[in-house]
Amino acid sequence: MTIEALIARYGLGALLLGAGIEGETVVVLSGIMVQRGVLPYAGAILAAAIGSFVADQLFFAAGRRFRDHPRVRRWSAKPAFARALATFERHPTLFVFAFRFLYGLRTVSPVAIGTTQLPLARFIVLNGAAALLWAVTFVSIGYWFGHGLSAVIGRWLPSWQVLAGGGVAIVLLGGLAWWWRQRT
Repeated sequence: MTIEALIARYGLGALLLGAGIEGETVVVLSGIMVQRGVLPYAGAILAAAIGSFVADQLFFAAGRRFRDHPRVRRWSAKPAFARALATFERHPTLFVFAFRFLYGLRTVSPVAIGTTQLPLARFIVLNGAAALLWAVTFVSIGYWFGHGLSAVIGRWLPSWQVLAGGGVAIVLLGGLAWWWRQRT
């Protein structure tokens, strides 16, 4: 079975997980797969939105449940956490809508928001709408720029090598980011 056949069979499930764990890179790559006809456009958007929504709900719940835990207290002393809370206090609705678009604040923001008094129901509604907007944006970026990227990349490597190399790069970068965060 080819890589494209595997993606056609498991693509939306993998996208759902990837959108929640990694984020933009996986979703832009899914847009490229939509452009190639491997994934359906609406399905890719829905899978990306659900993956992002669920991950942020889990981080919010962790912040709410463990707001007094020593690890969350250590996180709250870090500049990104303080920046997220300060911005949230000024513009709570806008911040919940925008944090997933802000580099460096995507993971820490729902935890920080969970430590505030924002009602769960309000976070669910805002998070759902924002996840949908985010998914439409990044799947569309992959779709619209996918043709050009595919043409350039296709000259150098067969598609399965590009996908495999991209997957390895994502795993390595994710591991490096995790290691770096643990050190600081």
